[in-house]
Amino acid sequence: MRWYGTVLGVIAGWLLFRGHPGGAVIGGLIGLAFDRGWFRRSGPDPYMVLNVNPSADDETIRRAWQRLVSQYHPDRLEGAAPELRSQADKRLREINRAYDLIQQRRRR
Repeated sequence: MRWYGTVLGVIAGWLLFRGHPGGAVIGGLIGLAFDRGWFRRSGPDPYMVLNVNPSADDETIRRAWQRLVSQYHPDRLEGAAPELRSQADKRLREINRAYDLIQQRRRR
């Protein structure tokens, strides 16, 4: 778990409230919230991105990821228009991010 957000929050709160201990507490709580990821944006559901069921086994998810990566890989779009290549690159990043997120969740 990250810890430096809490420490920086305590210091910033202490300084912003001119040495009042309440500022350190408020800053520490805000830093803790950042460390825990409470302010993180939630993106699209990674299972929907890969078009698999959340109860699917790891092999099914891996095969879906491989199928989509091979479909949107830049080598497959060698002579395509630049706009199409940039869209495929964005989609490929989204696919890889979804697969990584699923793998992280399943390791826990």
